[in-house]
Amino acid sequence: MPAETIEAIAGGYHGDPFSVLGPHAYDGNLVIRAFLPQAASVKLVIAKAEAQFAMERTHTDGFFELVLDDQALPIVYSFQIRLHDGTVLLYEDPYAYSESLTDFDEYLLAEGTHIRMYEKLGAHLEVSQGRPGVRFAVWAPNALRVSVIGDFNSWDGRRHPMRFRSNSGIWDIFIPDLAEGAIYKYEIKTRYLNYTVNKTDPVGFFSEMRPKTASIVWNLDKYDWKDNEWLERRGEFNSLNRPINVYEVHLGSWRRKSDNQWLTYLDLIEELIPYVLDMGYTHIELLPIAEHPFDGSWGYQVTGYFAATSRFGTPDEFMAFVDACHQAGIGVILDWVPAHFPRDQHGLAFFDGTSLYEHDDPRQGTHPDWGTLVFNFGRNEVRQFLISNAIFWLAKYHIDGLRVDAVASMLYLDFSREAGEWVPNRYGGRENLEALDFIREFNARVHANYPDVLTIAEESTSWSGVSRPVEEDGLGFNLKWNMGWMHDSLQYFSNDPIYRSFHHGTLTFSLLYAFSEHFLLPFSHDEVVHLKRSMLDKMPGDVWQKFANLRALYAYQLAHPGKKMLFMGGEFGQWREWTEEQSLDWHLLDQSGMHRQLQSFVRDLNRLYASEPAFYLDDHTWAGFTWIDLHDSQRSVLAFSRNVPDSGEQVFVVCNFTPTVRYDYRLGVPNEGQYSEVLNSDEFAYGGSGVTNPGTLDTSPTPWHDKPFSITFTLAPLGVQSIKFMASG
Repeated sequence: MPAETIEAIAGGYHGDPFSVLGPHAYDGNLVIRAFLPQAASVKLVIAKAEAQFAMERTHTDGFFELVLDDQALPIVYSFQIRLHDGTVLLYEDPYAYSESLTDFDEYLLAEGTHIRMYEKLGAHLEVSQGRPGVRFAVWAPNALRVSVIGDFNSWDGRRHPMRFRSNSGIWDIFIPDLAEGAIYKYEIKTRYLNYTVNKTDPVGFFSEMRPKTASIVWNLDKYDWKDNEWLERRGEFNSLNRPINVYEVHLGSWRRKSDNQWLTYLDLIEELIPYVLDMGYTHIELLPIAEHPFDGSWGYQVTGYFAATSRFGTPDEFMAFVDACHQAGIGVILDWVPAHFPRDQHGLAFFDGTSLYEHDDPRQGTHPDWGTLVFNFGRNEVRQFLISNAIFWLAKYHIDGLRVDAVASMLYLDFSREAGEWVPNRYGGRENLEALDFIREFNARVHANYPDVLTIAEESTSWSGVSRPVEEDGLGFNLKWNMGWMHDSLQYFSNDPIYRSFHHGTLTFSLLYAFSEHFLLPFSHDEVVHLKRSMLDKMPGDVWQKFANLRALYAYQLAHPGKKMLFMGGEFGQWREWTEEQSLDWHLLDQSGMHRQLQSFVRDLNRLYASEPAFYLDDHTWAGFTWIDLHDSQRSVLAFSRNVPDSGEQVFVVCNFTPTVRYDYRLGVPNEGQYSEVLNSDEFAYGGSGVTNPGTLDTSPTPWHDKPFSITFTLAPLGVQSIKFMASG
């Protein structure tokens, strides 16, 4: 063995350690080499032969060699190591184990079409040649040398350098006798100015608690799921013809323990799930729970895309949480962040000494708003990484939907960039063609493998076809957040009622495009931070009017076409803005009856939504909605109906957005008979003034609103009332 080769192994810069270490045929004999810097002396132990052979130290740093005459492969052996303190250990040689990746795996991984690449990359508990251990594999095609480091080798990158596969750029090694719970990183010696860096496993399944950043070996296949009934019916629960009412939650701040510590995943089973059930929500949407180093990013700056955050427990405990949601009849949607990632040294940035996951050109590879890096969607392996990650959460954690963050930032090359700060596409346009291909491929792959799972786009522009199928030249999402409706509604409600007559079109405008996409109506976490004020504090007027306005806003959201979403705390009227650093202000429910009354109203609103098919059955066509009066701007009154086309059933909705009581309001109706209120946001029980219409409302033959009959009733101040036909006359 040339001295420079031994020196490269001892110095930790040899790029092909498997060609040197382990057993090798040599001139009709067998030579076994090992680099064991922890050893004072080493013996080779052949168990079946009950033989031991002293190995020769050929380098002072711990390079050992032995030639066995007339010996051929294969051979089963161990090293007996005597440490400098006299301790004797038996050590299995990782360089004696065969490869596990097949040529076909390598082909798919190199091609970027292996949609379950997490089954091959990362750290996997295996039995190889009869010996248990962990198989490690990582993509780092431009590295000079990659090693697995951890407590098991004193974090010495010279001791477990990996095998390089030039066809795919993947490094791998099997380390015998490692078990679940082993802590590890990859030490990467790059070709960039001798830069060496320790990286978290990009496909690691579990991580240390921040500020520590190492990955943890974990078996994701041992949890015993009990949600078969839910999975069999998930297509029904996720159908766009069913009520979808989402409670958006940040797990670290929904509620905390008395010492301000987080609730664990198991605690959340006992506390969050019963609350969501009681409030009548159909789904929970979790702000990103993939591992992230900075609490203040709310999970949107991900370093561990395949690791459920250790803040709240183990992967098995998060599985138990999802399982419990399903057994309670609640769907779980994850906020997923494929648009960008942070620059933290242990993460994906400059991974192998090159811009591997990100664009090298900062005009394409950096995000000016968030200080993050943008994925290179034109790279096959990067698309594979992200699409596999989406499949991973659905396969391993039984997730029911993915809400894709910041879609607009992916679609446009000039997103948040000035002239000269971005690179046009090959046609000279601003559309990110590679990102478009990625988004369509993501949706196509997800829906082909999990047709009953929802994909939801947070897309803030007027891009056409976001929720149109890929095969119809759309982006392929099931739902799109209706950001326009959200902004217009909040802007309208921020006006003092005396001025609302001048802004009437702000509300009616949404129906010009309400059926151009399959929409979800969000009041999200983004609207209650960064000096935007809480939902309650956005409302004008005195305290009573603030609560009345908020009830009216929520009732208007219920009645408007589109699925529903509300961020935690909004349901009981938290006064202060949300922060990830502390619990919601649950004490308000004990200190003021008005907060509890608002919570009661939202609970009843959710139950009404789930019980009235008119509010959800046909959310996406004009058949499910009819304007009755959209021109009453002077009184700031809107009237419309939600319809069940097949049965002809209707719910009539009248909104009075001023604090003035409107007596003898006449509403045109199609059927003669009796009508009654099924919702009035001004009831005493909800904190209102009690202007209601008890009993039945009988029709008169007076035609109104182009209908043959009409009813008269009183409009509550700052109230929304829903009225339903009860019986023929």
